[in-house]
Amino acid sequence: MKHIQGKIYRSSYVDKNGRTVLVMRPSCQNSKSIKGQIKYLVYCMENAILNLPPDQEQMVWLIDFSGFNLSHISLKVTRETAHVLQDHYPERLGLAILYNPPKFFEPFWMVAKAFLEPKTYNKVKFVYSDEINTRKVMEDLFDMDHLEAAFGGKDSVGFEINNYAERMKEDDNRMPSFWTRASSPSAAPQPDLASTTLDPLNLNSNSDASDDDKTEGSLPHGIDSDTVFTDENTLVIDGGKKESESESEVEDPHHSDVKPDDKADA
Repeated sequence: MKHIQGKIYRSSYVDKNGRTVLVMRPSCQNSKSIKGQIKYLVYCMENAILNLPPDQEQMVWLIDFSGFNLSHISLKVTRETAHVLQDHYPERLGLAILYNPPKFFEPFWMVAKAFLEPKTYNKVKFVYSDEINTRKVMEDLFDMDHLEAAFGGKDSVGFEINNYAERMKEDDNRMPSFWTRASSPSAAPQPDLASTTLDPLNLNSNSDASDDDKTEGSLPHGIDSDTVFTDENTLVIDGGKKESESESEVEDPHHSDVKPDDKADA
């Protein structure tokens, strides 16, 4: 099962600045529910914030592109992720590392950048394991003895579902007291989702939107949909051949809502 590899999870290590690390593997995504995907992202970001040291406010995203193909591309999910990150978690992202993205990801990235503010997309770094100069980014940021082998480190254990579930259970027990402190009058204002709703995507709605739904609105200014996308989920490669998102995925009902018991589905 793909989700055993961990589609999003908080790593057991931090970077050299003490920042929490969220590992993401888009190829392990097994739900077509945008609402479910965003709710789980929010849960993981809240968990990352919970585990930040007192002197640190930002996290690092490590995005592993192993096994990634065109069926994993979704402009709608990318847009909602940008909305959550920039509107509800401003300045929480310190750095996002795209590790070994394939060549066909580059035209999609040019489109996705239009959804991001310059200060956000300037935090994105492309790292390739076969390039010495960019590989140095990992060595400068992480203790290679603790970094997962998937990212060039020496830790061959990687993601282990049972250990991760136990860690998340412990963190869920800590979360209520964390929010009690965060909401006290003397606490600094929190930029997160404690008192906000995610519009236009209503996470409390009973109806799930999928990547096959028609998207409201248009592509960002300056993007020619005729040459880049035939619809919001179809990427045109080299001006001709096009690939659509896979229609074979079946939505996993276990991922429709983020609950404490969902950590085993990470």
